[in-house]
Amino acid sequence: MDNLNLARINELARKAKAEGLTVAEQREQALLRKEYVEAVRRNLRAQLDNIDVVNSDGTVENLGEKYGEKHGKKGN
Repeated sequence: MDNLNLARINELARKAKAEGLTVAEQREQALLRKEYVEAVRRNLRAQLDNIDVVNSDGTVENLGEKYGEKHGKKGN
């Protein structure tokens, strides 16, 4: 999600509060919000997949490798 899209989301939110949105603007807002949420989820998943845990026996375990396969996320 780029800064232009974020600025547009904020612009539409301000306009919705101030005067309301047209039907076309409501659709645009919904689409932009959906794209934003998807981007946040992708970023969070990437961060969580890169967490390494050091076990008590000294081995290092990557949680993305351990749990990513169970949810079909391996290789994405």
